[in-house]
Amino acid sequence: MKTIRLTVAEALARYLAAQKIEIDGKVEQLFGASFAIFGHGNVTCFGQQLKNIEDKIPTWRGQNEQSMATAAIAYTKANQRRRIGIASSSIGPGATNMITAAGIAHTNRLPLLLIAGDAYISRLPDPVLQQPENFYNPSITCNDAFKPLTRYWDRIISPAQIMHSLPHALNTMLDPETCGPVFLGLPQDVQGVAYDYPESFFADNVHRIRRPEPEAVVIDEAKDILLSAKRPLIISGGGVHYSLATDELAKFAEKHNIPVVETIAGRATMLQSNALNAGPIGVTGSNSANYMAAHADVVLAIGTRLQDFTTGSWSVFRDPDMKLISINVAKFDAIKHMSYPVIGDAKASMSKLSSALDGWRAKQLWADTAKVQADEWKAEVYRRTHPNRDELLPGTSSYAEVIGKLNHTMAEGDTVLTAAGGLPAELSMNWQNYQIGKFDIDFGFSCMGYEIAGGWGAKIANPDNDVVVLVGDGSYLIQNSDIYSSVLTGQKMILVVCDNGGFAVINKLQNNTGNESFNNLLEDCRRPDGELARVDFAKHAESQGAISEKLTSIDEFDAAFARAKGADRTYVIVIDIDPVSPAAWSKCDCWWEVGLPEVTRNSDTEKKVADWQEGKNLQRCGV
Repeated sequence: MKTIRLTVAEALARYLAAQKIEIDGKVEQLFGASFAIFGHGNVTCFGQQLKNIEDKIPTWRGQNEQSMATAAIAYTKANQRRRIGIASSSIGPGATNMITAAGIAHTNRLPLLLIAGDAYISRLPDPVLQQPENFYNPSITCNDAFKPLTRYWDRIISPAQIMHSLPHALNTMLDPETCGPVFLGLPQDVQGVAYDYPESFFADNVHRIRRPEPEAVVIDEAKDILLSAKRPLIISGGGVHYSLATDELAKFAEKHNIPVVETIAGRATMLQSNALNAGPIGVTGSNSANYMAAHADVVLAIGTRLQDFTTGSWSVFRDPDMKLISINVAKFDAIKHMSYPVIGDAKASMSKLSSALDGWRAKQLWADTAKVQADEWKAEVYRRTHPNRDELLPGTSSYAEVIGKLNHTMAEGDTVLTAAGGLPAELSMNWQNYQIGKFDIDFGFSCMGYEIAGGWGAKIANPDNDVVVLVGDGSYLIQNSDIYSSVLTGQKMILVVCDNGGFAVINKLQNNTGNESFNNLLEDCRRPDGELARVDFAKHAESQGAISEKLTSIDEFDAAFARAKGADRTYVIVIDIDPVSPAAWSKCDCWWEVGLPEVTRNSDTEKKVADWQEGKNLQRCGV
């Protein structure tokens, strides 16, 4: 057996560079982008090795460990989980800054490789800089905090260990059932240790994403359930995107005449022009989709984990005898709420189920109902995106109005992206799918700060098209430094900053549950002298190298967006949004469970709790 003597850091880098993936007949690097901030825990050994492979895996310099790992996630998502981003940090706070990103990736079932420095295995220099010592277990370090938020976790304490750990880490990220974040801790004194590795361990390895197929008996039983349906409904989730099954979804729905509704992760899996697309479902959805869910007697959920915003905390299904079939590659998600589980790839499962149902179609009256309902929703979207200005605060616009502008001005191939606050609901509720995909909302972890970092990562994945980031003032202030990252690296984004003066959507929730405004709107957080300090976001973005402008009216938006499209660098458009007027917010008929007090202290809160309890009576308890 031929061997080659390498340090652990050299071996790790060489192995990562040797991993390839076949996409549409073309072989590419599996790890297409690396993001790194160097410190004493990763610069001397692993950092140098990243430089040595930059011709295969380019490394991008982040400004914050959380945001660079977030950019790696968005890169992976934009590549539909077929190319993976790496994030490397030093030890201590550099590593723990990436824990939030691990939460995003874990919740959204997205592969991510996290590599961080770790404490000395020898313990001879302990305690070293940035090492919080554990009093009862010296083997525990900061990096153990990643364990609840990763699908695979390991600390490399021996150079031979990577020959076991790396293949398992790769399998975890590439398997559609287990894909999620992987963490590898590299102790400082182990990174530089040399070992005689087999040369064959570093041979090029071409991977393909597997498509597990469901059992034939399972397909037959799912078929029998659907044949009994009078009002069947498909819920399309993010797994349809990751399975590359959007064409199969359209064919399946049209062949069997079954209406389709979309989750947030499943938005843009079907064009809005399709008569069977009944709109987005749930709390952040549409009356049309929620009407269809309320009347459906068989629901076929495809590639969705059925999060509470999708199901209205399990209140959207009103037929007490409704049967649920769940197609999912992950058993964990397929068995939820006593569904009939079809465990398999979305595309393969739809194809087999369609063949089993050959000749069967749902009643046309049900499909016609979906179109009538969807047309009413589209009319409502038009009204929201063209509001009566007299119903808004002077000089402000609504989220929906901005979204409507973007929906008609973005070019084919451009991606729209947002994450937290009021924008995810507004985007999901009002967006019209003129193209498949190119739509990214992190509303699994709903991480404030995903937006700008995610836009940078998505742009690296889509260099030939624009990425349009919708971000609120609250999220902007939480994480904005990747404006500079995008300027520094030449990865142009378009940012639309919607400034509504604080955490307005939580203020709305606060008020809607009978509570007084407190600690959310900037108006309620004034200095003791009464002065209200506001951020000039246009100047702030300009200070990071972006081109920026502040609009005085939504009427200026189209011209500003045209300038942004023509710019040679990141362009920031700032517009004021009404934070409080009822006309400024989109809404739909859907209940959502939030924790409210059993004992109330005023009549307003008492009424809100009573109304909430009435909705809770519609909740399906575990079935």
